[in-house]
Amino acid sequence: MFLDSFYSQNSTDLTISAEQGSRFAKSVSNDFNPIHDADSKRFCVPGDLLFAIALQRYGLSQEMSFTFSGMVSADTALLFPNAPESHFEILDARDKCYLKVSRIGEPEFNQQMIEQLVRSYVLFSGQNFPYILVPLMAEQNVMINPARPLAIYESMSLNLSRLDLVKPAVALAGRKMIVNGKRGDVELQFRLMDGADEVGYGVKKIILSGLREYQQTAIDEMIADYTSWQAGFSEAAVD
Repeated sequence: MFLDSFYSQNSTDLTISAEQGSRFAKSVSNDFNPIHDADSKRFCVPGDLLFAIALQRYGLSQEMSFTFSGMVSADTALLFPNAPESHFEILDARDKCYLKVSRIGEPEFNQQMIEQLVRSYVLFSGQNFPYILVPLMAEQNVMINPARPLAIYESMSLNLSRLDLVKPAVALAGRKMIVNGKRGDVELQFRLMDGADEVGYGVKKIILSGLREYQQTAIDEMIADYTSWQAGFSEAAVD
């Protein structure tokens, strides 16, 4: 599957290097969050990559939820269970949990369909900044710290009416943000489509930390930096 180049597997565990995680974020998700830069001291593996690998291995069920309980550093040895039940966890060798997965219903393993759904979802997910989060922050008159932006992927859930999908895609349906001091809880609702047919819905939750008063100049600078990183990556890919 297209994910195979984004991780390394041996007989017992799976690892994701900083280069692999960063390449997935930029080339598949179009996500240029600095914590996914391969040379970042704060590098963490994209949560969307863990989600994608889980779907590749365990299939797509009609109801699924993914809860992220830890940030995965580069080259962490992850243990993906061989024959999981309806509730399972992705752990490291010390039994630290990074991802909890729940599912209901017999899974569908059509890899072509799963790849298309994964690509659509992670591209949607990677557009959080600036297209979705900036308008939400402006509405609430808050912003993340430009010097240390932190947006934590908390969870994602989906519910499908059927699994015989041909052209699965994801579309934003709604968004809201609740501010509590320096913390912001963001909820993004999305529709799951199969061509023109709506076949399900889902919710993604994000935690924003270190909030401060909204400043348009600082936001404009963050957006300019972000778009320049995107442009630089695109130019390098062409070269």
